[in-house]
Amino acid sequence: MNASVDVLIIGAGAAGLSLALQVAPFAKVAVVSKGELSAGSTRWAQGGIAAVLSVGDTVESHIEDTLIAGDGLCDPEAVRFVVERGPAAIKKLIALGVQFTPDEEDNDGLGYHLTQEGGHSVRRVIHVADATGQAVQQVLELRARAEPNITILEHHMALDVITSRHIMDKADGAERTHGAYLFNLKTGRVTVHAAKAVVLATGGASRVYLYSSNPDGSTGDGIAIAARAGCRIANMEFNQFHPTCLYHPKAKNFLISEALRGEGAILTLPDGERFMPQFDPRAELAPRDVVARAIDHEMKRLGLDHVMLDISHRDADFITSYFPTIHRRCLDFGIDITQGPIPVVPAAHYTCGGVMVDLKGRTDLDGLYCIGEASHTGLHGANRMASNSLLECLVLGQAAGEDIVERLKDIPEPARARNWDESRVTDSDEEIVVTHNWAELRRFMWNYVGIVRTNKRLERAEHRIALLRQEIADYYSNFRVTSDLLELRNLVDVADLIVRSAQMRTESRGLHYTTDYPDKRALAENTIVTI
Repeated sequence: MNASVDVLIIGAGAAGLSLALQVAPFAKVAVVSKGELSAGSTRWAQGGIAAVLSVGDTVESHIEDTLIAGDGLCDPEAVRFVVERGPAAIKKLIALGVQFTPDEEDNDGLGYHLTQEGGHSVRRVIHVADATGQAVQQVLELRARAEPNITILEHHMALDVITSRHIMDKADGAERTHGAYLFNLKTGRVTVHAAKAVVLATGGASRVYLYSSNPDGSTGDGIAIAARAGCRIANMEFNQFHPTCLYHPKAKNFLISEALRGEGAILTLPDGERFMPQFDPRAELAPRDVVARAIDHEMKRLGLDHVMLDISHRDADFITSYFPTIHRRCLDFGIDITQGPIPVVPAAHYTCGGVMVDLKGRTDLDGLYCIGEASHTGLHGANRMASNSLLECLVLGQAAGEDIVERLKDIPEPARARNWDESRVTDSDEEIVVTHNWAELRRFMWNYVGIVRTNKRLERAEHRIALLRQEIADYYSNFRVTSDLLELRNLVDVADLIVRSAQMRTESRGLHYTTDYPDKRALAENTIVTI
C-alpha cells in the first residue's frame, strides 16, 4: 500500500531518531528500519560521546585534537560547528533520560565520569559504562514510539529515492526528491512512500569488508542511494579500521572499546612484549589509523593471527565496574579480562567519507538530506577521532531537523510516482549466486583495499567490481528483489566508490595508506566521485 508523509527518515539510529524527535511536533514523520528499530550501529557504540564538559577542557582543544586526527582534511568550519554544539547535545540527552555514568569523586564538578580515548588530549568522553550507544538508542526509541506524529516502519528497506525519472506526469522545475521506494522484507513487495523531504540516516558501509565490527545491516545503503540519485560522494577511501576487535572463532563482530586503552590497557605480542611505543610516542592512545597499521605490521611481520590487549594490571573491581559488557562477553568465550589479555585484530569499523552535505544536512538533490555516518560533513577528515561519531549524529540531526521544519511550508507536495513494475520479473531459483557474489566482494575488498594498499591491488579490485556489477545488473533486471540482492547492489556501488576514490589519492594520508605513494602531498584535497 502506498503512503505519504511530510518527512521520510531512512535509518533509525541516533541520527535518524534525533531528527525525528526534532521534526515530529511540526510534521508527519515516518522512520524506516531494515530490522527491529534497534538493529543499527548506534546500539553497538561502546565508548561514549566526546564533548567539552569539564572545567579543564576547552572548545579550542577539542577542535585542535579533531583537526590533528583528521590529518589535514577536516573542514575547520564543520569541526567548530559540531564541537561548539556538543555540550547542548549532551544536556538534551540527559533531559531525555540518558543516565550517564556518574563520577563518585566528582573531580571536575560535572557529576559524570569522563574517559579519554585515542587522539584526545584530555578526558572528555562521557559514557554509560561501556554500552553508551545502547543506552542512547533505548531512550531515543522510547521517545519516538511515544510520539503520535512518528510512524515506525520496521523491516522495510529503501531501494531508491524518487526523482523526476520516476514521476508519472513530468513537471517543469528543479530536480528534487518526492519520496522513496520501500521494500517490505516480510511481504516481499515494493511500495511508493511519498514525502516532501527524505533523510538518509542509514549508517556506514563497513560490511563491504570481510571483517567488520559493524552489524550486518551496515551495507552503505544511503551512500549508494544518494550516488544513484546523482549526489556527489567524498573521501570514500577513508574507511577506519578499529584496532581491537575480539579475535575468537565464535565471536561475531564484538568490539573491544578504545576506552580500555584510555584507562591503561596496553597492546602486546603474544609473548607479552609491548610494541606501540616504537610506532608512535602516544603509544596506545595514538589515533586509530596509527594503531591499526601498527597491529597490521606486527601481524604480517611475525605471521600472527592476532595481538593481545591487556588491562589485567588494573584493579578487578575497576574493570568490572567500568567495562561490564566487555567483561561479561569475554567470559562467554573463556577469557577473563581481569586475569589476562584479550586476543584482538583490526576490523573495518567506520566510514569517514560519504554523501556530501552542508551543515544543515542538505545534499545536492533538493529535498534530500543525509546525516550521520552516511554523510560527509568535513568533521572527520582523513581519520575520525574516537567518540566524535555519536556527537555528529546528534548535532546534525538537530541542525537538519531545524532546517526541514523551517522550509517545510515552502516545499511543494510530492508528485505522483509510478508504482514499482514487477510485470516482467520472476522469482529466482539462483539465489546462491547472490550469496557467492557477496562473499567474493567482501573478501577481495579485504585483500586488495584494506589497511595497506597498492596500485596493483586497486586495479584488481576495480576489475572484479566491474564483473560483479554486470552480473548484479542482469540479475536485478530479471528477478524479484530480495533484501540480500538489494544490499549486494548497494555494496558493489560502495565498493566502486571506495576503489575509485583510493585510485585518485596518490598519497598516503590518514586511513589511506599505499606503498606506491608512502608520503603525503603538500596540498590536502578531498576526493569527489559520482556514479
